[in-house]
Amino acid sequence: MVYQYVAYNENKEIVKGKLQARNEEHAAELLNFAGYQLINLRLLASFPSLDKLQLGLFPIKPMDIILFYRQLALLIESGLNIVTALELLTQQTGQRSFKRVLEDIIADVRSGSQLSVALSKHPEIFSPIHCQSLKVGEQTGGLEVILRQVAEHLEKKTNSEKSMKGAMTYPIIALIVAVVVVIIMITVVLPVFKGLYSQLNVNLPAITQMMLSLGDMARSYGLYIFGLALIASVAGYAFVRTPRGRYLWDGLTLKIPLVGRINHLSQLASISRNLSVLYKAGLPLTEILPLVVQGTSNKVVVEALANVRDEMLGGAGLSQPMSKRPIFLPMMVQMVKVGEETGNLDHTLLSVAQSCEAEAEEKTKSLIALIQPTMTIAIALVVGLIALSMVTAMYSVYSTGI
Repeated sequence: MVYQYVAYNENKEIVKGKLQARNEEHAAELLNFAGYQLINLRLLASFPSLDKLQLGLFPIKPMDIILFYRQLALLIESGLNIVTALELLTQQTGQRSFKRVLEDIIADVRSGSQLSVALSKHPEIFSPIHCQSLKVGEQTGGLEVILRQVAEHLEKKTNSEKSMKGAMTYPIIALIVAVVVVIIMITVVLPVFKGLYSQLNVNLPAITQMMLSLGDMARSYGLYIFGLALIASVAGYAFVRTPRGRYLWDGLTLKIPLVGRINHLSQLASISRNLSVLYKAGLPLTEILPLVVQGTSNKVVVEALANVRDEMLGGAGLSQPMSKRPIFLPMMVQMVKVGEETGNLDHTLLSVAQSCEAEAEEKTKSLIALIQPTMTIAIALVVGLIALSMVTAMYSVYSTGI
């Protein structure tokens, strides 16, 4: 969404402009990190175009963007100008929505805009962090080098997310199947046996009576239970959408046993990679942190970065403010301190990102290895309990001589 703002800059001058943000809160945070004191902010009403609707229905895959960066770097390095290189890439692109975006970028570059500026007009495809890095590459004459660095950064991030999603696929499918099987057995299978036992007029074991009562409750109050669960889910979702709810939820995702550690490491890895890419491109840390915040979705982490930036502007450096916030692990703080002292901050931050990603991947594999047998045992216990209730009932029938 596009917002129009009026604010004071650091020189106490009134400035006006527009910016792209996810919501009003996000827009205010971006302006605050840019050093602006907000006066007025309003949403610019706009109707989505056909191209944006198509882009929303058929989003451009990250691998297409990675390939675009690398091919563009190769063509520029071969001596082609940017417009010619973009035209060649547009002809090779098979995805219609991406081709239209590239055509818009070519038109902007032909009219005199820099490549980074043309790309920044499509924030849903090209990250502001990447655009800022490319801007530095244009100024220093190393655009093709920055393009390769950005492609590598995006590829690492994409592979990490893909690995996490792939690892969680089996447990989710197994859980859904287990729930469906239990519901069918309680609501369909047990009632059939209940009718049979009623006709035989036998005293049923306690476990069988318990399972039959559970089935009766599920059939009688199932809709009410589902309705209450749905209402609670909607209310919880609405609360999480509020600033306070979002902050509490983001804090919870960092503290949940097992999963919280993985999420925490993933957040630190993303921050470290973004800092490394922008610092290596030549940007000062005062300009880097607002961009990193823009690429961070966790509000607890955003607050910590805001406090770090405020202290850093007072001359405290980067590692010292980080050491005061437990969100930044001691290993990360120590590596940042070494990077500041040796002048290799980009390399140490990259090492932090790789270390966090490796640990997160290892813990994810361990979690999946733990979840699979745990779910198998839980499913076996539930199904075995239902089967046991049926078997004991049949044994009672036989023991009565019926």
